[in-house]
Amino acid sequence: MFTKRANCGATRKAPFFCLGIHAMKRILYQFPLSHYCEKARWLLDFKDLEYSVKNLFPATHRLFTWSKSQTGTVPLVKDAKEWIGDSTELAFYLDAKYTLRPLLPSDPVLRSRAIIIEELADKVGIHVRRWAYSQLLAGEEVISVLVDDYPYVKPFKKYVAPLVRQGITRAYNINAQKGQESLLKIQQAIDELEVMLLANGGRYFVGDCLGLADITVASMFAPLLSLQDTPWEALKPTNNSMQTLYDQLSNRPLGQWLVNIYQKERHARGNWRGD
Repeated sequence: MFTKRANCGATRKAPFFCLGIHAMKRILYQFPLSHYCEKARWLLDFKDLEYSVKNLFPATHRLFTWSKSQTGTVPLVKDAKEWIGDSTELAFYLDAKYTLRPLLPSDPVLRSRAIIIEELADKVGIHVRRWAYSQLLAGEEVISVLVDDYPYVKPFKKYVAPLVRQGITRAYNINAQKGQESLLKIQQAIDELEVMLLANGGRYFVGDCLGLADITVASMFAPLLSLQDTPWEALKPTNNSMQTLYDQLSNRPLGQWLVNIYQKERHARGNWRGD
């Protein structure tokens, strides 16, 4: 279904100067569960760049990220001597430095459209995160996903779990009312994005190639469908509200596109757990 077109850029590996010693210095600092970090992983994979993945622990990560890029968030990418502390900034950086497979179209109209869609999806990602945590944070499954990939923390999971819940609740303003407000934002975004997708033929959001708009939309919405071989595969719907959204999205063109784009275009390296 999603076959490559000639003008989409080659799918070969990055040129030799992207590999070797330079690749050893390319590091993604992340949270395994973060869909913004999934976006960063996909951007790096799309560009066929070699990189290692290092997990930072929530809350304490800010000491590291602020010292390197004056940001309190992840993803954070170190590329040789450069530090890039935002997933959107990373996309523009990669397109400027590694031109093999462009994330953004050269045509100014299409480029503008891609940026608009990327910004919309990035903003709704905040609501996906808040709503999902409002539904899942009390359960053990999400705590296991959050903690189990940190070997030095996992043995103390029982004691760390309340602190993790408190920290996430404060950081992302998690409560039932905010969760419902975010659910409405998600549903509005689904409607809006679906119109844009279908207006372009239903294969990609902009033009006839996978690009930044597609990667951002797919990454931001992926946690809602518990997609296979992703960090959210184990986070199945646990209540009626989650099941309703899961079923609604699964039966809509946007949800079906999401499943297909992951199956046909993601080509993930399976490195979301970190090195």
